[in-house]
Amino acid sequence: MTAVLEALARSLGYCLMPRVVALSLLPLGLLMTVCGALTWAYWEQGVALVHEALEMSALLGAMFNWLETVGAPRLKAVLAPMVLVAAVVPVLVVACLMVVAQFMTPALVKLVAQRRFAQLERRKGSPVWWSVLRSVGLSLLAVLVLLVSIPLWLIPPLVLLIPPLVWGWLAMQVMSFDVLADHATPQERAELMREHRWPLLVIGVASGLMGAAPGAVWAFSALTLVLAPLVMVASIWLYTAVFALTSLWFAHYLLAALHRYRSARDGEWLDPLPNGGAVVQAVTGETP
Repeated sequence: MTAVLEALARSLGYCLMPRVVALSLLPLGLLMTVCGALTWAYWEQGVALVHEALEMSALLGAMFNWLETVGAPRLKAVLAPMVLVAAVVPVLVVACLMVVAQFMTPALVKLVAQRRFAQLERRKGSPVWWSVLRSVGLSLLAVLVLLVSIPLWLIPPLVLLIPPLVWGWLAMQVMSFDVLADHATPQERAELMREHRWPLLVIGVASGLMGAAPGAVWAFSALTLVLAPLVMVASIWLYTAVFALTSLWFAHYLLAALHRYRSARDGEWLDPLPNGGAVVQAVTGETP
């Protein structure tokens, strides 16, 4: 667990680097451009379609009539935008994850490798296309497991355990593979993921819990609908920042584990910080 905490401390320090901040803003800019274009072109039509669908529901129609009788007709007007936002935000989050996994994670792994493990050999264990295909397949599997487990969420303890465990497992599988894809052979990757599966799951679950925090900004009040564009920008940037921290956390932990694995196997100890120790020390406040 000491290695997990040390990797977290280093990752938090790296998040303050201008290069990491810039990388966290690039996916945000891309996603917000797409989101802004879709909002400008289809927001009114989307709200109208959702409102029409809600009107067609007999149960919701009865509820709307009841709200009018008790003097709360405005809730009917804000329900359609709330449903539309609730449907769009998860799609944006998944898109953000895919952008980060395919563009940001390799850049951050390269940064960590240059700063701490410049002598660690890159053995090109897996091609990019296999990483993408694997990530998509595991993501679909995780969504399927969540859908199947929904009835269990009615049991109070399980609703707090199942989603974080599923997302933690997904983060562990996707991030571990992507971090080690360029440096480790398939055999090394399998050995490390098996040997460190519990610390990696802890990192994944913690990252999943942090990733759920930005969604809380939508739960404050209906006022968030008025500020929806700004709130969406803030929430997506927070998601991206959490993904960046997650990538750095896995990179620091796994590259250090790979370094120790090869050193123990080969019977020699390579200097993990030949040219980056001063930078790490200045950013994190720790000794290398």
